[in-house]
Amino acid sequence: MAELKSGTVVDFQKFSKILATFRLMPESGSRFPDYKPGQYIALRRENCRLTKPVVDPDGALHYVLDLDESNNPKLGPVTHSYSIASAPYETQDKGYLEFYIVLEGGEWGTPGRLSSSLFQLTPRLDDEVIYVNRIAGSFTLDKSASSFESVLLIGSGTGLAPFVSMIKQLQFDASNGVTDKVYYTLIHTNRTYEELAYHQELLEIAAARRFPFMYVPSVSRPTACDYEDPLLGRGRANNLLRYIFDMPLREEQEIQNALARGEDTSLAKAALKRTVDPALPRHLSKRELQKWLDPARTVILTCGNSSLMADVKYVADTCRIRFEKEDW
Repeated sequence: MAELKSGTVVDFQKFSKILATFRLMPESGSRFPDYKPGQYIALRRENCRLTKPVVDPDGALHYVLDLDESNNPKLGPVTHSYSIASAPYETQDKGYLEFYIVLEGGEWGTPGRLSSSLFQLTPRLDDEVIYVNRIAGSFTLDKSASSFESVLLIGSGTGLAPFVSMIKQLQFDASNGVTDKVYYTLIHTNRTYEELAYHQELLEIAAARRFPFMYVPSVSRPTACDYEDPLLGRGRANNLLRYIFDMPLREEQEIQNALARGEDTSLAKAALKRTVDPALPRHLSKRELQKWLDPARTVILTCGNSSLMADVKYVADTCRIRFEKEDW
């Protein structure tokens, strides 16, 4: 069993109330194990608010805060694995691992046990994070995308983490004369522009053209300013993918499915009314992306919201594209 070590958070940046990045330095006198982009490591905090299972009258299982005799939340250790957002060259040079995290919430507003503790971190005061001194995972380019000429990465929210690690390492390698002649496309979506972590860095990598790379950023809740930004797309990642491959929006398809089953379509129509029509950044064309993403030579790798990943798989299966997802 891998040993536990004590790391220190040296940087914590919030993009919104529920999204943040932080850098973790290894235990004094140690270094993190070597890793490949796409892998993950288990983190732990000792002061997490614990939960307990509760079965409701209908037999459904729920998790609620576990309270002590004074009605205060019980605290204890919780361990959870996180994809690494830093690239291996950054860790080798600077020592840290970087993470892109979301403040999780349960069905009844119960805060995520470990994520809520991470969001309470205070560098130089309460900055300790325990880590399992082992990095693992097979969601890597050599395992998931070997032999394909085109790789489409689709990351929603913090699902971007393994892909930003891949792209940064590819950029570093290309800058040092090492390329694999593969075409890479990254679709990254979040709710708002402010929540698009790594956005500027990814724009700069795409603009440098050191390796074949298209960056497709998008927001699902665009503002007036977002509509004016020529470098920003709109819509959820799965609907952008449907748009690229000339398929109806998921909400449109759900209306069609409900009609075919003879069911009421009012809820599906209301969902369609709320849906933002997908649009690519203005410097990218659908035809160009279709050429890059030839189904016969493309693999899709996705990480993020489970419902979104399921729809991406549906699109991939419909278009006969190889599909892989982060699943540990």
